[in-house]
Amino acid sequence: MPLYKPSNTNVHVTAQFSLKGKTAAVTGGVRGIGLAASRALAEAGANVAILYSSSKDAESTASTLASETGVTVKAYKASVQNKDEIDSVLKTIASDFGGTLDIVVANAGIANHYPAEEYTEEQWREVMAVNLDGAFYTAQSAGNIFKKQGHGNLIFTASVSAILVNVPQKQAAYNASKAGVVQLARCLSVEWVDFARVNCISPGFIATDMLDVHPQEWRDKWFGMIPAKRLCDPEELKGAYVFLASDASTYMSKFIFPVCLLCCLRLRNWMCVNLCLQLVRTW
Repeated sequence: MPLYKPSNTNVHVTAQFSLKGKTAAVTGGVRGIGLAASRALAEAGANVAILYSSSKDAESTASTLASETGVTVKAYKASVQNKDEIDSVLKTIASDFGGTLDIVVANAGIANHYPAEEYTEEQWREVMAVNLDGAFYTAQSAGNIFKKQGHGNLIFTASVSAILVNVPQKQAAYNASKAGVVQLARCLSVEWVDFARVNCISPGFIATDMLDVHPQEWRDKWFGMIPAKRLCDPEELKGAYVFLASDASTYMSKFIFPVCLLCCLRLRNWMCVNLCLQLVRTW
């Protein structure tokens, strides 16, 4: 079956970016990058389900987004590392929002920082369970919904850490998990081409609470490698998520969208730049 195509591709470009009438679900959708993605999709017209695992203000966040954007926004609790739970919640979301689920953003992620030789099995598995297993379980559930519908759009949040080694922090588990997410996106984009588009956003250093906990000397090191001399605000990613979720990108799948090149161009290693350029190759 051919890749989904809108009934009319010759519409005004602003209409191509509209998500009006669509239903979206975002894991890790109540803070950081996930909250920015949730807000972006809602601002573009989609009704949005924001998924969380432990937040105490998810319901109020959903209510605020709904009142500010004029669309339906609901919060759902789910642990992405629990296969049955995330599957049940995504099916519930599809049912609650009229029987379809058009867009799923597999965004939930965590990080820890230990020297590789000191990782315990629990520390390693904790990161993999959320970042890689959780991404796959989310994708698998979404894929089954998309296959039944005949269409769908899956967007992974990976990281520039998938293709370069961040310094000075030591985070082999996080980097490996995000590399797995990038390759997973590539695989599913080919396997599911008959019924879904699958793309991936790989952010660089983003100003979220995940980075706020780090010591100032780490931040000074990062700024020394970023010509822009600042972090990226989560809201600066909104356009990327809307683009990949919308009909403005209906002939794009397997695209790894780097929001990171500035942090790499300063590194004195042509291989790093080469690897970043590889990210933008669709096939």
